[in-house]
Amino acid sequence: MKVHDKIRFMRQSKSWSQEEMADKLGMSVNGYGKIEQGKTDTTFSKLEQIAEAFEIDLMELMSFGEKHLYLISGDNHSNNGCNVIGSAELAFEVQKLQLINAHQIETIAHLEQDIGRLTEMLALYKQVKS
Repeated sequence: MKVHDKIRFMRQSKSWSQEEMADKLGMSVNGYGKIEQGKTDTTFSKLEQIAEAFEIDLMELMSFGEKHLYLISGDNHSNNGCNVIGSAELAFEVQKLQLINAHQIETIAHLEQDIGRLTEMLALYKQVKS
């Protein structure tokens, strides 16, 4: 996959329009469109900006679609859950799991606070009752 194809694919995977992407890069829509069409040579610094917009490093952008990992889900007795994913998809899945984990940690902290308050209320109730 050529770099301009990778850039277009990644933009589309984020559901960004060419206008949004051009705005993120501080360039015209036509200029950005030429990058995606492969009609212009893209400078190293512009590639760095593009990678930054996608929140990935430049090497990940350049290697996107070149490396594949096999993700097997389901039980160990069948291969009907086997998918091939690239490094960008894996990075996205890792980010998603990190967000889920952060949310769960936050939820646990709130529940611990609730438990603390309920414990205090129970102690007060016992004092009043006796």
